Amino acid sequence: MKLARHDVEAGGGFRLEGRRVLLRQLEVRDFEAWRESRSRCREWLRPWEPRPAGAGMAAEDWTSFQARLSSRERERQLGSGYGFGSFIGDVFAGEVTISSIQRGPFQSAYIGYWVDQRFAGQGIAPEATCLVMRFAFEVLGLHRIEIAIVPRNGASRRVAEKLGLRIEGIAERFLEINGVWEDHVRYAMTVEEWVQSGLLMSKWLPDQ
Repeated sequence: MKLARHDVEAGGGFRLEGRRVLLRQLEVRDFEAWRESRSRCREWLRPWEPRPAGAGMAAEDWTSFQARLSSRERERQLGSGYGFGSFIGDVFAGEVTISSIQRGPFQSAYIGYWVDQRFAGQGIAPEATCLVMRFAFEVLGLHRIEIAIVPRNGASRRVAEKLGLRIEGIAERFLEINGVWEDHVRYAMTVEEWVQSGLLMSKWLPDQ
């Protein structure tokens, strides 16, 4: 993936452009749209987001948003993670992240995503995830990416399956969600598989 001049922002972040989706770092100006989406989709997201027993959903106020931006910027500078807001035109549509980047002999990372409920089922999450997979393999030079999903989260599993990730098995009691240590299906892809998946990925990626 060769980044054009416009793909690298002035602050050192990246803009990833798909057929319909634009991915870029969230900024201060995105706060109101982000808060409105998170608030409206709270119950839609509640069953899947990690948190200890008795804890509420993550705060959605201005201070928390600033902390979120700062955390993502530190991760980017350290090379340990990259977070993107998903946009359809100028409309905020969700987020997708690369996290827990491991270098050395691993060269691996996790990908996570969520989409605003009003865009569910429209192919936004697969396109955003495909853009981030290309970024992970062709820009960051990673060898392997993984997506871990609660087995009953059919919508999220369909995203991984549409993109051709293979199931590696079940990670038992993998992550705590609302006080329950939930099993997760582990989906993965290596760079070798990515190279072989060109025809499939062309559905989601813009013409080169």
